[in-house]
Amino acid sequence: MTAPTEQASVRYIVDDVPSATDFYTKHLGFTVAFDAPVFADVRRGALRLLLSGPATSGARATPADAAVAGRNRIHLIVADLDAEIERLRAAGLTFRSDLVSGPGGRQILIADPAGNLVELFEAAARPANQ
Repeated sequence: MTAPTEQASVRYIVDDVPSATDFYTKHLGFTVAFDAPVFADVRRGALRLLLSGPATSGARATPADAAVAGRNRIHLIVADLDAEIERLRAAGLTFRSDLVSGPGGRQILIADPAGNLVELFEAAARPANQ
């Protein structure tokens, strides 16, 4: 098991590793730690995102009945959600949800080239006494 002091990772199975790598680095501020045609390790802050192509062991280990899209997604906190939406739309990206507001903040979903979801989230302003 990963020690509490080690970085945890999320694995996304993608159809096209270079396309996914470009998406995360060009649009969402990730940097490349390792890149090969079938696998990439990209990072943003404490998040290590493993992009595994169809030929990798991570993709091959997934049973066919478990390889369905779900509601899981990575959650990226942004300081100005409106500015991020505007920037990403200007880059030609489309969103998978409408902007949603709730008591904790606002969020919108975008998908990478393989359809994996990414939530962009801006926390609600907190009262000064909290």
